[in-house]
Amino acid sequence: MVYLFLAQGFEEVEALSPVDVLRRGGVELVTVGVGARVITGSHGIPVIADITTSDISSFDGVEAVILPGGMPGTLNLEADETVISAVRYCAEKGLTVAAICAAPSILGHLGLLDGKRATAFPGFEKDLTGAVQGIDGYVEHDANFITARGMGVATEFGLEILATLKGSAVADKVKGSIQCRA
Repeated sequence: MVYLFLAQGFEEVEALSPVDVLRRGGVELVTVGVGARVITGSHGIPVIADITTSDISSFDGVEAVILPGGMPGTLNLEADETVISAVRYCAEKGLTVAAICAAPSILGHLGLLDGKRATAFPGFEKDLTGAVQGIDGYVEHDANFITARGMGVATEFGLEILATLKGSAVADKVKGSIQCRA
């Protein structure tokens, strides 16, 4: 199971494109609203989450967490204890932790990117504490961490997560079915 956390002010495409890609690939993905079921994105689009953070009693069975960016969504994610606990749980277990746009800053603030290639929306590189700098990729995958720069690569980000969880053959099949050139 994969948890994708939604906090007020999240970037809609950065969240929903990976949701769509992963579900097409057969991944059990659960959207988790931080503090509420209806979460409004940074562009005023309300989304109904499958569950809320208060519904989570353990992380048993979780194989990955995904953090979409956006403002103030990223700040709201970082302020939530359940989100941070889920990220730490996956990091400690070597499970996939994926973050896009401003959200990789959360991983940097937690000290999880030490010596790892990572990227983020331009201007947030300073928050990638310990990460290898000077990375030109729009999506970076190092160990169990997948980071991406922003909305324009949200589908590619989702496909990288899918390839990690289900293999490249599944990701390639989904990529072909959605006519993605990335």
